[in-house]
Amino acid sequence: MNKARQTHEFGPCYDADSKILILGSFPSVKSREEGFYYGHPMNRFWKLLALLYEEETPGDIAQKKAFLKRNRIALWDVIESCEIAGSSDSSIERVAINDVGRILRETKIQAVYANGRKAESLYRKYLEPVTGIKAAGLPSTSPANASFSLNRLKEQWKRILEDAKSL
Repeated sequence: MNKARQTHEFGPCYDADSKILILGSFPSVKSREEGFYYGHPMNRFWKLLALLYEEETPGDIAQKKAFLKRNRIALWDVIESCEIAGSSDSSIERVAINDVGRILRETKIQAVYANGRKAESLYRKYLEPVTGIKAAGLPSTSPANASFSLNRLKEQWKRILEDAKSL
């Protein structure tokens, strides 16, 4: 598959009360088509968060945004644009980074989490030196991370809830 330059077509999702920031790497083809985060039906992000917060899995974009707001979660991606083949994080090259500092200035963010190794490594390389905030790396919810069952993801991701108790 050939690489093409892609630009993040939709902005971050947050409000002034957001306390937790979850960063992905770059939207999948399906997410870019839908215009919102984790749009691939096999991605376990929304199912996992609903399980953690003991809520129904949000269906449409409006429900997803309401879920994030209710739980004080901000959502964005590290990459603003890059060369990528399809949805493959391993193919990402020539990245331009989003201004995550913008969210930090406009919210009450107290904890940053990276969804997957690519998001974590890019955050640590480009953004942590600027923000001064360490990101906790979490296993990817992508269907490409098949070695992690939903229950295994839940065990790792529950640290968000544990950390939130002290925020």
